[in-house]
Parts: sequence; structure tokens; C-alpha cells
Amino acid sequence: MCGLVGIFDTRSRRDIDRALLERMNERQFHRGPDEGGLHLEPGVGLGHRRLSIIDLSSGQQPLFNEDQTVVVVYNGEIYNFGGLAEELKALGHTFRTHCDTEVIVHAWEEWGEDCVNRFRGMFAFALWDRNREQLFLARDRLGIKPLYYSLLPNGELVFGSELKAMKEHPQLSRTIDEHAVEDYFALGYVPEPRSIYRDTYKLRPGHTLLLNRGDAKLVQKAYWDVPFAMLGTPMSLEQAEAELVERMREAVDIRLIAEVSLGAFLSGGVDSSSVVAMMAQVSPDPVNTCSIAFGEAEYNEAEYAAAVAEKFGCNHHVGRVDPDDHSLIDLLAGLYDEPFADSSAMPTYRVCELAKRDVTVVLSGDGGDENLAGYRRYGQHLDDLATKAKMPAAMRSLLGAVGSLYPDTPSLPRALQRRQGLISMGQDPVASFFDINAVIKQDLRHRLFSDSFKRRLHGYDAVEVFREHAKAAPTDDPLSLAQYLDLKTYLPGDILTKVDRASMAHALEVRVPLLDHKLVEWISGLPVDLKRRNGEGKYLLKKSMERYLPHDILYRPKKGFAVPLAQWFRGPLRQRLQNALNSDVLHGAGVFDRRGLQRLFEEHDRGQRDWSTPLWSILMFEAFLQAEAA
Repeated sequence: MCGLVGIFDTRSRRDIDRALLERMNERQFHRGPDEGGLHLEPGVGLGHRRLSIIDLSSGQQPLFNEDQTVVVVYNGEIYNFGGLAEELKALGHTFRTHCDTEVIVHAWEEWGEDCVNRFRGMFAFALWDRNREQLFLARDRLGIKPLYYSLLPNGELVFGSELKAMKEHPQLSRTIDEHAVEDYFALGYVPEPRSIYRDTYKLRPGHTLLLNRGDAKLVQKAYWDVPFAMLGTPMSLEQAEAELVERMREAVDIRLIAEVSLGAFLSGGVDSSSVVAMMAQVSPDPVNTCSIAFGEAEYNEAEYAAAVAEKFGCNHHVGRVDPDDHSLIDLLAGLYDEPFADSSAMPTYRVCELAKRDVTVVLSGDGGDENLAGYRRYGQHLDDLATKAKMPAAMRSLLGAVGSLYPDTPSLPRALQRRQGLISMGQDPVASFFDINAVIKQDLRHRLFSDSFKRRLHGYDAVEVFREHAKAAPTDDPLSLAQYLDLKTYLPGDILTKVDRASMAHALEVRVPLLDHKLVEWISGLPVDLKRRNGEGKYLLKKSMERYLPHDILYRPKKGFAVPLAQWFRGPLRQRLQNALNSDVLHGAGVFDRRGLQRLFEEHDRGQRDWSTPLWSILMFEAFLQAEAA
């Protein structure tokens, strides 16, 4: 895995500041500690940091075509590069290396913008074609690899794998985007295409960006979407099980190409255990696995991971996380560059740290919940919709109105604390599913935000993120639509961002076979009752894995990769939280009402409410602001 940066002058051929480009590149040293390279020509500067995985001796970047007129910097892996190279050689192209990077420049020469449709893998790249005077940026279909960009007032387009690299450019605006702040406090992350900074964006997954010299117009195109198109040929459950296993095995197999040590994350859950089971089927050597053990049984799945590792004869490594290991708070603020409120980033960082001791590449089980409807929230959403369907629209609207007026008082008996359920009755399906996902519900955000910040939002609500995607969704099935929304928001914005930054901090490459786009396409076309049946999520995956994995691995309750925030905020992090809630930098941002924050803290501290998730979101926002001010 690697990091890329670049500066492109859209207006002229002014010389690019080499020292600036070098500083930008070195800010991503952690993404590629093996080698670094720059390419500069009039109006164009490209930088690259390399983590060597394939063709260790000759895969240096920036990498050129035969006559040096096309150059690329690239982050990722193209797993079908061998077949593509043979096809391109037959068409007359000459290869100097055996790495997947070189396929990109020749594929561009042969197929232009359509080259991305030929690539199977995870990638973000920037390519400069001197003859066409075009800069071409692309990001993989699911958003596994990151790519930020910003068009600056001086006409330069600056881009990079991480915001920290772009922040080296003195003209990059550091003005906070109020809409991004609203999105963050609703979802716990800043969703694509926004970044926390106004005028800086993430290239959307499955999109390309084309610029022509002399034209500052950014031409962005979608080249892929999750189809959710029903499969043409009906199949029995047994046939679906067999095909899923074969497709998973193939997706795993092509991700075992590496010239460095390779292993897998193993949490003991269904997804990671299934990936390890497939690795054991196709690997001639014992699989290297690693997992994290927690001090508290509520979060600990180490015994299940150990059972799977023993079954398949894995070389298993376990790291232990102290239940009071909250030392990473300030580090995470710098690692993610934006506010990021998924507290599982801490154990994710630790498991990446553990893995790097033994391997350079790991396979993970990320994507199974989104693909095969594994999240509990899908069941909650479908139950809500079923309840609403039994009521007349007028009654639902009335209940929603009552909910908005209902007292939000923690002293009420639990049976009378029905505010959120009543509000949900008045919501449409997209708003209802958004509310299930929200880390801070809309009414609580409005109570916490200052009047001045609410005015600056001009009525904007983060639910619009989901509404935009819902309009483009290729399905109206309630379960499929919920999956689609997660694949467009939570997966790239939270899960994949968390893993990319945590792994790259340790120069560790993570591959995700369950997000192979061919597998995702096929699963999306399955009947919904093969994904979720009788309240059981990931139904088909579990059935297909029964011949490989123990019953209690497949059908036990999911624990998740969580940390004991509620206890921390009433114990070892209590003072740290108080300091953050009262800090000058937090209140200088003008986002919060002081009394609202104090009330939130007191209710949690007294045990009246568990406000740990909202409080963590605020703590991480304050840590981001402190890092900005440093």
C-alpha cells in the first residue's frame, strides 16, 4: 500500500514548488516507508511513497509508459493485473516491470477513461498524460482507498491520500465546513464527498475526475454502482450456498498474491472466520492470524478467535488491550485528520500494530454486514416499517407530532420514555433509517448546538446525505435500500476510513475479499430472504459456512469491536472529558451551547442516561480542534 500526492496547475505551465511537493509527500511517509519518488514537469508535480508488496525490485513510482508521456502515482492493488498485462502485450504494449502499477498506464493508453472498468481491486491513482494534457484521478468502486482533492484560488488542483499531506500547501483553506460538522455529529464521521474543510473534497467511490490543461472545470463521472439487479436464473438454497463459497474462495485466492508475509485479522466473528476458512482452503501454508483480547468479557471474543485458529491450524497471535487503554485519543485526532467518532478505532489501531510484527499484508472480513444484511439495525428498521404499515398515515403523523412535544426527562420511568419511538412514527423510511444510524439524534443535536451555529446551517440537516443517495438507488426494496445506503455512507466513511488510517499508520496493507466488486454485484442480486430470514442476518453466509465453522461461531450473538466508553467517562476519563467540554478551543468554534453540554455531562455522570456515544463524538471533535490549533 502507498500514499500519493500531487499539484496540477490548471491555468498554465508554471513551475511546481519542488520543496512543497516533497514536504507533502513526506507527510505520508507512514503510508510507504520503503521508497519515495517525485516527478515534476511544467505545471505538474506528482509524489509517491511506496510500501513494497509486488515486484519489490522494480515497482518504483512515479511510473511511466514506454516514451515517458504518461505517468502515474497509485495506491492500491489490481488483482487481475496478470491477465490485463497479457492482453495489453498482445495489443503491442511493452512492459518493463512485473507490478500491477504498470498496467494502469498502458490501460489508459489503450482504453482511456474506460480503463477503470477493467480493474479488479482497490485503488486510488492520479495519471498525467502529456500528449492529451489531461490529469485523470480515479477511486475504486467501494471506496477502500482514499483520495482528497481541492481546487485552490491560484488555479492549482492539489490532491493526496490524506488531508495531512494537502495541509502542507499554504493556500489550502482550513475553514471548517458547517455542513460537515452537522454531518459529523449526526453520523460520527464526515461522509463523502465532503471533508471537514470547505472546498476540499473526497473523490466519491466508483468515480473518476478529469481535468484538461487550461480549463479549471472538474469533470467527475460515476463508472460503477451496486446494481441490486435480481439474478436472471433462480437457484435453490443449496446452489446459492455452493456458489457463494466458490465466489468467496476465488475472491480470497486472488488476494494472496504478495512477495511479502501475509496473514488475516481474526476476531472470532462470522465474517473474519469465513475469510480465514477460505484462506485455509487455498493456502499451502498455515495462515497467520491475529486478534485482540479485551479485559472485559462483554467485549472479549478471543476464545472464539482461538477456536477458529485451532480448527484451521493457524499461526495465531493475540494482543491484549487494557480496558483502560485510552492513551490513543490525541494520536487518533492526528491520524484521521478529520473528526472521527468510531471508538473502535482504538482496538483497530492495536490489532494493526500487532499484525505488523509478523506480516505486511492482512485480509479482513470487512463488508460482510453491508453485503449480507448482518447489522441488527436492519431488523429494527424492518420492524419499524412493519409497525407503520399497520397504521393510517394520519395517525403516524399525529404520533410523530406528539413525539416532538414529548418530554425528554430521564427521571421518567423507563416505560414512559417513548419520545424517540413516537418521533419515528412520523418519519418516512429514509429519515427513519437515518435516525437509527445517527450517533446523536436530530432533537439532541438541536438542543446541544448554539443558536448561532444553527443559524449558520441555514436549515441544513444531515439526513440530506441519505436522501441524496436514496434518490439514486437502483432498488426500492426496504432491506436492499438500507444496505445500499450503508454501502454509500457508513462503509466508506467509517469502516474503510478507520481501517485504512489505522493500518497505514503501521505500514500495513489490508485487503478486503468480501468487497470484491464482482462478489458484491452477485450478492446484491440475490433474493432478500437469502440475506435475512426469520430475523437472522447473513443467512446465506452462515448456512454456506456450516460445513467449515462451528455452530457457536456462526449463530452466537454479535459483540462488536467496542470499548467501555460509559465506564471511562465516569472513571478514568471523567476529568479529561470535563476539560474538553469546557475548553476554550471547543467553545471558540461556536458550535455548542454551554448549558446543553453541561446537562449532557451531568446526566451521564449521575447514571441517569448513557450519553457515552454523543460525549465521545464531542471529545473527538475537541481533540481535532486542539490538533488544528497546535
